[in-house]
Amino acid sequence: MKRKVYNEILRWKKESQGKTALLVEGARRVGKSYIVEEFAKENYKSYILVDFSKISNEVKELFENYLDNLDYLFTYVSTYYGIKLYERDTLFIFDEIQFCPKARGAIKHLVADGRYDYIETGSLISIKKNVKDILIPSEEEMIKMNPMDFEEFLWAMGNDTLMDFIKDCLKNKRALGQGLHRKAMDYFKEYLIIGGMPQAVLEYSISRDFEKTDKIKRNILNLYREDIRKYSDELNLKVEQIFDTIPSQLQKHEKKFNISSLDENARYRNFEGAFYWLSDACLINIAHNTTEPNIGLGQRIDSNSFKCYLFDTGLLLSMTFNEKAIINEEIYKKILFDKLSFNEGMILENIVAQMLVANNRKLYFFSKNGRQNSAETMEIDFLISTDIVTSKHNIIPIEVKSGERYTYSSIEKLMNKYREYLAEPIIIHTKDLKEENGILYIPVYMTELL
Repeated sequence: MKRKVYNEILRWKKESQGKTALLVEGARRVGKSYIVEEFAKENYKSYILVDFSKISNEVKELFENYLDNLDYLFTYVSTYYGIKLYERDTLFIFDEIQFCPKARGAIKHLVADGRYDYIETGSLISIKKNVKDILIPSEEEMIKMNPMDFEEFLWAMGNDTLMDFIKDCLKNKRALGQGLHRKAMDYFKEYLIIGGMPQAVLEYSISRDFEKTDKIKRNILNLYREDIRKYSDELNLKVEQIFDTIPSQLQKHEKKFNISSLDENARYRNFEGAFYWLSDACLINIAHNTTEPNIGLGQRIDSNSFKCYLFDTGLLLSMTFNEKAIINEEIYKKILFDKLSFNEGMILENIVAQMLVANNRKLYFFSKNGRQNSAETMEIDFLISTDIVTSKHNIIPIEVKSGERYTYSSIEKLMNKYREYLAEPIIIHTKDLKEENGILYIPVYMTELL
C-alpha cells in the first residue's frame, strides 16, 4: 500500500548520499519493515535485511568485535545471507534495532566506511537499556512512522482524487457541497472505525468485513500487551494499567488523565517511567497543558496536567467495545450509520489528536479553572502554532465538537483574554466548512491538513 513516508526515505537517499544512516521509528505493526524493504527492492541492486529480533547472537556480536575489520564483517554477513554486496548500491536494513544496541552504536563506523547505505527500524529506541553503553551516532537521521493517515486510507480504498479536492477547499475556505461532504464523511467514518494499522486496512480493503478486520486489530492489541509484559521489566504492571485504562479516561467529560484512578495515593512521578515507556513504544500520544497560549507552547507546561490518547483510533474502538472477543458487525454498522449512542466526543478527539500528530504537530491544550471568576474558566482542546511566526497572533485554538448543537464559550473567553496571541480560531466538527463570526469551522477530515 502507498505510504507517504516512502518519499521521506527517498529524500534521505538523495540528500544523504551515504553520509548518514536513517532510523525509522514507530509502533510495531505500523508498516516500517514492509515499506523499507519495498524501498530497498526499488532503489538498490541488492539489500540485506538483518532482523535483530530473530538473528543469532553470533551475528549480533560481529558489530561489537569486528568494527576494526569491516572487510571481515561484510564478507561474513554477505556469506551468511547469500547476497552479493555492491559498493554504493547495497542497502543494509537493521530491523528491530532496539534488540541490538551495539549495532546501532556501530552506525558511526559503518557510515564513515562509506561503501553501503543503512536504514534502521525500531521502537523503544530511547529506553535506557537500549541506549546503555552506546554512543548515539550523530550520523543518524530519524523519522517517525505513524499509522496510515486519512489520505493514505483513501488511496487504499482506491480513491486517489477526493483528498486533492478537500485540500483545495480548505486552501480557499470553500465548502465541499452536500454531496461530496457526505461522501467524504462516509469514507472518514470507515477510517475512524478501521483505523490506520496497515494489516487492518488491507483486510478491510479486500473483504469490507468488519469482524475480520476487528480480529486483526485485537491480535495487534494482544501483541502490544505481550510486548509490555516482556519488555517493560519492573514497569510492566504500571504500563499495562495505563494502557488498559485509556478508553475509560477518555470517556470522561474532563479528559485529562486522572492519576488517582490508577491508585488513590499515586502521583505522576510514580508513573512517569511507565508513561515514558508507552510514549517511546509509540503507543500513545500525550497532549500537554500549556499555561499560556503564546509562542513557545512547550516552554509553559503544567507537568501534572495532561491528556493521553491511543495512537490509533481504530484500535481504541476495539478496546472500548471489549465485552466480546470480537466486536459484533452490527455495532460497527450502527456507528457507520449514526445509529448507536456512545461517547462520540472521546473518539473524535482521539482521531483529531492522531491526525495532528500525523502532520508532525506536537499536542498542547489549554485548561484553566477560575475558581473565583467564571470568566477565567476555559478548556481548549488543542493549540497549534501558525506556520509563519510573527510578533503576535501565532496560536490557533482548536475545539472539537461531535454533536449537532454546541457552544463555544471557551473560545470566546480565550479570545477576550488573549486576543493579541491568537490567530483565527478553528472548530472541528462533522459538518461542512464555513466561516462565521471570526471562526473557521472545518469538517473533521480536514484535520490532517492543519
